Amino acid sequence: MTTRPISEADREYVTAAIREAEARTDGEIYCVVARQSEGYFFPAACMAMVGVLLASLAVAFVSEYWWVSIRLPHFIMKQIAAVAAVLAILWLVPALRIHLVPWQMRHRAARDNARRQFLGRNVHRTAARTGVLIFVSLAERYAEVIADVGISAHVDPKVWEDTVADLTDHARQDRLADGFVRAVQSVGAILATHFPVSPDNQNELDNHLIEI
Repeated sequence: MTTRPISEADREYVTAAIREAEARTDGEIYCVVARQSEGYFFPAACMAMVGVLLASLAVAFVSEYWWVSIRLPHFIMKQIAAVAAVLAILWLVPALRIHLVPWQMRHRAARDNARRQFLGRNVHRTAARTGVLIFVSLAERYAEVIADVGISAHVDPKVWEDTVADLTDHARQDRLADGFVRAVQSVGAILATHFPVSPDNQNELDNHLIEI
């Protein structure tokens, strides 16, 4: 996915799309993009130490096979030094951590972050429970649309799958703002069908693309 910073023009572009979409529905659309959903130091450290352990076992077997004698205290000290070096690298170079973490763990972290944003940004606090979060976590290559209970009672969650796929594809092509605009338009069209705008409709959530 893209690593290009979100520009002010991108934010205004998405904001305009949200306003246009919400002009036709009582639903509320909220957009969040996360650079990364988790620090991953401890999971990466765990995986790295498993790697050091396996490498140590390999060295021990090879040494035994070739009749190379390694004193146990020296062997243990070398293991400790290797672990310390790996932890120092992971601490100093955070970008390496995510590459040591299984993709299932990355997606779980991004999914959990999406739910934190849904609750933390009060998307679930609209009067009719018709808020929708459009969420992207770039480092994890993850996107999700979360609809509140007022919407999920009328709209099959599978409806959002095409929107998520299109958003992910745009992010992969370094067109994140276009992806969000397309997602907003898609979500807005669905909301307008089930929750058309009423005369007393009020804007309950900020119409912004939030970057975290």
